[in-house]
Amino acid sequence: MNTKTLRTLLKLYLSTWGLFFVLYCIGIWRAEVSFVEAIKMLGVFVPTQRFLIAFHVLFLLVYGLFIIIRYAVRGFKKKGWSLALKRFSFSLVIPLFVIYISIQGMITFNSTEFFNYDWDYSIENTSEKATNLYDIDGKHRGMSVFWSYDKEDHQKATKDLIKDNIEWATVIPFIDQENETSNRIEGTVIPGVWSRRDSVTMRYIQRLLERDIRVHLKPHIWLREGWRSNLQLSQEDWETWFKSYEERMLQYARMAAKMDVPLFCIGTELRTAIKHQPDAWLPFIKEIKTIYSGRLTYASNWDDPIEDIPFWKELDYIGVQAYFPLTTATNPDLETIKMGWDTHIAALRKASTDYKMPILFTEIGYRSDEAATIAPWEWGALTGALTKKKSDQTQQRAFEAMFQKLWNEPWFAGCYIWQWHTRTTPEGAKTNVDFTPRFKPAENTIARWYGSLGEKTLEAHK
Repeated sequence: MNTKTLRTLLKLYLSTWGLFFVLYCIGIWRAEVSFVEAIKMLGVFVPTQRFLIAFHVLFLLVYGLFIIIRYAVRGFKKKGWSLALKRFSFSLVIPLFVIYISIQGMITFNSTEFFNYDWDYSIENTSEKATNLYDIDGKHRGMSVFWSYDKEDHQKATKDLIKDNIEWATVIPFIDQENETSNRIEGTVIPGVWSRRDSVTMRYIQRLLERDIRVHLKPHIWLREGWRSNLQLSQEDWETWFKSYEERMLQYARMAAKMDVPLFCIGTELRTAIKHQPDAWLPFIKEIKTIYSGRLTYASNWDDPIEDIPFWKELDYIGVQAYFPLTTATNPDLETIKMGWDTHIAALRKASTDYKMPILFTEIGYRSDEAATIAPWEWGALTGALTKKKSDQTQQRAFEAMFQKLWNEPWFAGCYIWQWHTRTTPEGAKTNVDFTPRFKPAENTIARWYGSLGEKTLEAHK
């Protein structure tokens, strides 16, 4: 490779970074994020393996486009527009057209489903305020909501939540951590002093409360690499890590108290943090209670033994991330899915009896693909529409089965559906195979059950 080629590669590489920063600045300009916060965010995701792979794929695409354009330009210099257009067409236009047609064909094939669902509009809430059935039966009619920065999207999504009889919304601020062996949470906390990101979260909470939607504040640790359930530290590092975690969560407890949030989650899927620091959690919870007087829960993994968590009696709900496997085959019928709940329900009922406490599904969700009930915890890939057969029917049946089996159990305190994106569109939902039920038959099924009274929960009898 000669010097001229290397120089060209370097220029293109730097230009690609420049293109990325321009696009990033445009995104930040549209969002409610300060310049300082934006720089901090860059420091979080730019060094990650996933971002670097994606960026260099983008660079290869830019380089390929450059080669094609150069090839066409040389053709123009030789024989004018005729050769230039021919080279450009055969090198780029025709291949892109073939790829586009192939992708669209695969998406259309995978999205084709013969499922006729009769949407019931009569059960929808047409008022401007959320319903209040919770005060009657104690059931959480919840949704995990991910907001865009666009105020109009936010307002439209909030109206749709109300329309679907949703009374509770999970607000999820993310706490940054590098990987599974990092010994502390990133960032600093000044008690009672709110960062720009905190202020955005509080704004979301305020908008929900103004529409009588109750809020469940549920911070999540977000690792650049790895999973929060698998933190691996030395004993000394565990103590350092827990101190930084405690500082951050006490700040969120102050936020919950300030905003009058009725439910606060003290942790989500922290299996090894509980295993290696069992004695740290009780003092931590007591400290939270000096700040925050609302209800408390912890979101345990569906496959964590409930009895291994030592602090349930200090909380108000046994929280479960309820991604239980229900079937072994794709496209199951309703009765098969319902049968899949039997073993799990027996264990949940026993736990509720043992602890004299209701069970709350802090998350439950199903993708809209034909294998959704086999391993519900699996995330959909970016290429899901190309690789998975869409099945709104399986998603709808999964929710119908869950409600039929659990809604009238007195130990069941309700659930938070995973997940609702404010930017989901009706057109996008036609090919979307991910968790969101929005604009899919499952949305109407959820609305119907949320609009009905269930058996009073244990907390409602207190």
